[in-house]
Amino acid sequence: MTDQALAPGSVTSIVPDDGGGMPRSRGRRGVGLARVGWGVAGVVAVIAIWELYKLLGPAEGVTVGGDGSAGSGVILLPRTHDRAMPHVWDMVARMFAPTSGGTTPPLIVSVLEAAGTTLGLAALGWLIGVVVGGILGIAMQRWRLVEWGLLPWIVVSQIVPLIAFAPVVNALGSQIDRAGVFPWPQWFSVALIASYLAFFPVAIGMLRGLEAPDALHVDLFHAGAAGWWATLLHLRLPAAVPHLLPALRLAAASAVVGAVVAEVSIGLRGGIGRMLIQLAGQASSDPAAPWAPTFGTVAIGLVAAAGVALIGVTLHRFRRGEEIR
Repeated sequence: MTDQALAPGSVTSIVPDDGGGMPRSRGRRGVGLARVGWGVAGVVAVIAIWELYKLLGPAEGVTVGGDGSAGSGVILLPRTHDRAMPHVWDMVARMFAPTSGGTTPPLIVSVLEAAGTTLGLAALGWLIGVVVGGILGIAMQRWRLVEWGLLPWIVVSQIVPLIAFAPVVNALGSQIDRAGVFPWPQWFSVALIASYLAFFPVAIGMLRGLEAPDALHVDLFHAGAAGWWATLLHLRLPAAVPHLLPALRLAAASAVVGAVVAEVSIGLRGGIGRMLIQLAGQASSDPAAPWAPTFGTVAIGLVAAAGVALIGVTLHRFRRGEEIR
């Protein structure tokens, strides 16, 4: 508590500090501003490095080995000419030009529409992954035999190449749809593939979080004749929040990656993955265009992270022991 001299008849509010003399709310505000500042500095640094290398780097790059033909050998340094590495301001200007000439909408509008589609599919995949991962984490904590038998397979599942797994899921969904078992639209395959990447961090975070309470607290619940469900709801789940929130952030980023890769693999129209492939094929004549959907993909990841951050704000009362970095 901060020491304050109280004059007779005066009313003064006492603000708890963080142990170092600084009010807790002010300290957290300073941490938030520092994070924003470092984030902006990081973006500026990337732009500066990009333009500096474009200015000083070799126009045709540096290649070792090969027979001298295009595409042969090992590239040590990338090319810096305008077709391979456009200026940052050219990328930004291209975003406000028509998508494909004529009266087509600006490229940034097309990117936002495609990003909205991909974000919706990633959000659905994230929800499925959170539910599946949460159930698996609870089951592994409840029964040790389930953890021993299931955890190695959960880890191994992430080794499967997603670009090869996506067409399999899409083909399976098409067969189910044609058989009339239940409708399986193509976009559901994308969401399911996104959930495939999202469930892993949630399952691991849930398992570690549920095991976080001290043995003393668990014994106290047992001494009060609390059952497993009561202990789960009132002790283990609240204690799991500081472990689960980072897992949810990682799951959100993984779901975005999974949705984009799935759109590329199965050729789903309307998403930002399909736009990346289409504009990449025009890179030789319009080198700045493919960077617009790339920036859109980054924006999707930031929106996904911000959504998980809002969830963390609603659960602030369970984060008292979480260290602020």
